[in-house]
Amino acid sequence: MTARLSVELIPRDAEALLRDAGQVRAHFPLADTLNVPSLMRFPMQGWDAVPLLQPIVPRVVPHIRAIDIDPDGPLPGADAPGLTEILVVRGDPPADLSRRTFPNSSESVIRRYRREAPHLTVYAAFDPWRHAPWREMEAVARKKEAGAAGFFTQPVFDMRMLDLCMGWLAGETVFWGISPVIGPKSRSYWETTNHVVFPHGFDLTLEANIAFAVRAIRAVRAAGGYVYLMPLRVNLAAYLGPIQQALG
Repeated sequence: MTARLSVELIPRDAEALLRDAGQVRAHFPLADTLNVPSLMRFPMQGWDAVPLLQPIVPRVVPHIRAIDIDPDGPLPGADAPGLTEILVVRGDPPADLSRRTFPNSSESVIRRYRREAPHLTVYAAFDPWRHAPWREMEAVARKKEAGAAGFFTQPVFDMRMLDLCMGWLAGETVFWGISPVIGPKSRSYWETTNHVVFPHGFDLTLEANIAFAVRAIRAVRAAGGYVYLMPLRVNLAAYLGPIQQALG
């Protein structure tokens, strides 16, 4: 299994997305994949980004929100030229109640993709912060039974947590999430939104986050796994460039 490195890019609009992809290409050529979420606050969805990004980085993994999928409508990305992989997440309910959503589970949408678009490799989400570990591992089993070929994790922020989760998901195809946490506002976001528990003395500097990313990538590579970087609220060149230099 060849190690893969992905970078998650937010599809704010086409111009910003192409600019960010160019930054990844220039400063982090180790990346062979881009993964793109679908966020309700932006009109561009993950699958819309595929034809824009493939000329820059050919492997693109759009995120599909299960609650957006109309059971009587087409599957997003099912017929997209060159698309080979998707990530199915359940998605949080919208703040705007006028936006229509559907009571789908991740598993039901994964099954539908496997049935109607069997050429696509379907990944599912793994979140070590959401539930008690046994509940999250039950969810892993359900998603595998539905047809998930692997997992993208919510970011982890210290080597002990990474090692623990790698033990839980041993033998699975996994993209391990790594995201910089720079300053108290960024830390508060993760604690409030995702219920992350940071280790005592967690260093909020850019330099410490780069050092952790390098260490974690090396550990995942040694174990035969994959990594995706989620460079939120950080200059792409300043974050990705030193990681590229260290990994060479």
